[in-house]
Amino acid sequence: MKTFIRAIVALVSLLIQISCTYLVYLAVTNKLQVLALIYSFFCLYIVLKIIKDSRSYSFTLPWIIIFMILPIPGSIIYLTIKLNKKLSKFCKNIIIEEKSSKKYFIQDKSIRDKYKDNSSMRYISDYSNFPITTNNEVEYFSLGDYSFDTIINELKKAKKFIFLEYFIINNGKFWDSILEVLCEKVKENVEVRVMYDDLGCITTLESGYYKKLEKMGIKCIAFNKISPLSGIVMNNRDHRKILVIDGKVAFSGGINLADEYINIGSKYGHWKDNCIMIKGDAVWSYTVMFLTLWNASRKEDKDYKKYKYEYKNSIKSNGFVAPYSETPLDDVNVGEDIYINIINTANDYVYIFTPYLIIDSDVLDALTLASKRGVDVRIVIPNIPDKKMVYTISESYIEPLLKANVKVYKYTPGFIHAKVFISDDIRATVGTLNMDYRSLYLHFECGCYFEKVDVIKDIKKDVLDTIEKSHLVTKKDAKINPLKSFWQSVLRLFAPFT
Repeated sequence: MKTFIRAIVALVSLLIQISCTYLVYLAVTNKLQVLALIYSFFCLYIVLKIIKDSRSYSFTLPWIIIFMILPIPGSIIYLTIKLNKKLSKFCKNIIIEEKSSKKYFIQDKSIRDKYKDNSSMRYISDYSNFPITTNNEVEYFSLGDYSFDTIINELKKAKKFIFLEYFIINNGKFWDSILEVLCEKVKENVEVRVMYDDLGCITTLESGYYKKLEKMGIKCIAFNKISPLSGIVMNNRDHRKILVIDGKVAFSGGINLADEYINIGSKYGHWKDNCIMIKGDAVWSYTVMFLTLWNASRKEDKDYKKYKYEYKNSIKSNGFVAPYSETPLDDVNVGEDIYINIINTANDYVYIFTPYLIIDSDVLDALTLASKRGVDVRIVIPNIPDKKMVYTISESYIEPLLKANVKVYKYTPGFIHAKVFISDDIRATVGTLNMDYRSLYLHFECGCYFEKVDVIKDIKKDVLDTIEKSHLVTKKDAKINPLKSFWQSVLRLFAPFT
């Protein structure tokens, strides 16, 4: 009940903020017709600016339609979002910390010489500012279930610090087992920090759960706490999954710290997810990612380097590993760009796992063009949805993909939550980014890019095994009645706001 009340209070307060702005506008324009005319030109200016500054016309089109149908509410909502990001202390702090943390992302020049002719990796290191590393050992867990024991064992080895950052934490075997270890480590003077998303945990944790952890000696932040004054900014959530131990080992992937991610009590059939464990130089990037958001919320680290572990002995590895993050507070779509680069550079195949398939025109064009030039493009989505409305939007993209000979599979046993791209036995990425607007434009996310790394063969095996357990969607299956088609069109129009 308390969870429901928190959500309602936040929503009502947001509506009140927008309504008050609208009422002030009406009060003024009813008396000053000239001002109303000026406002009309102002709306036209905003529309033209949106078009000029657009990074994705699929994202821009809904705004233009809203301005055409509802110019006053549309402009108010749009300006509220823009001003929130510029004036919000929450956003300002993150932007400042992100700029400051760039000095910790240093590219080894000797490694750069090895990939200087590779445009995809140059984009990641030179433009997106995330270093490419080579001294790493990577393990891929094809199910969250398989990672459970390894995570617990690695946590037990911690000597200096443990950083956890997750979208969802829920009481149960998974989290309770981790929390037990964390409490033991606190007694051993290991520094433990936990950061969870307040909205992500709105139905799983009690309000003020972070205070409970603080009493246990665990430093804790409820990221972007929901409050009546949050405004539109509460739409920017921390969807990342990061666990760093002593700077030596990092875990990431699709799993959250809740039982359904290890197939205990799943409501949606078999829960197909994944996890990666990295030991080596790439761990530093995850450490910096965590500290950046942590210090934006709770400034306490003047120098991140005290958490860096220097690997004196070389790890026997091959290939390139590059963790990266996505932020909604800049004009760069790192996650989507990496996805598109993988599609565009594929010659033989591109295989994809995604729980949600709500793609913009750029991704849709890249997928269809890849298929038309003879690339084997396969996408695996859930058979049992966790969000029916979102699933309806996802299904609306199947028919145009099938027409371009892209193969779409549904994971027959249940729900697939993994986010994977792999192509040509050469490159892959595993992380938290779904193929939807929320992940690619609104959330804080992370992923890890692999090229010519041994673990790619394990990722490919998992994809092929999963496809064997999935059923191919036919053109007949994808055909729908006119009424549902119309409903999908409406939902797709507002997909960027879902």
